[in-house]
Amino acid sequence: MSTTYSPPRVASLRLAADAAELAGHFAVRRAMFVERQRLFEDDRDERDADALHAVAVIDGEVVGAVRLYPLSGTLWKGDRLAVLPGHHAGADLVNFAVRTAGERGGSRMVAQVQVANVRFFERLGWVKDGEPALYRGVMHQPMAIALSAASR
Repeated sequence: MSTTYSPPRVASLRLAADAAELAGHFAVRRAMFVERQRLFEDDRDERDADALHAVAVIDGEVVGAVRLYPLSGTLWKGDRLAVLPGHHAGADLVNFAVRTAGERGGSRMVAQVQVANVRFFERLGWVKDGEPALYRGVMHQPMAIALSAASR
């Protein structure tokens, strides 16, 4: 029996373009943070009202999500990064969020990263920014990245 290699499909990255993509964004977050990890009963909160909701879309299906928003001045936060199993859009989503925040005048972005994912973020240029702390029963590491002046 021979196996054929299929390269990972490339996701289209963008801010949710319509109500269907926004619903897909929330569905991916729910699948990962509520159903799979059981971190929340509902992961939606007051930040969702004003946040930018980015999506990774493959063949018309939202397979990844991240939200980002300004905290104060030029400081931005990225959070709720979620990618459905079997897809490899995490790095692309993080880079999209960083670029988007920079394009909107941000100079620095912060995130609370589950400790198991710290090396992934470090490979993308993020650095530890404080001591790890428990959040929702899971250790999280504060991390930060300088946003490129070229994107501003």
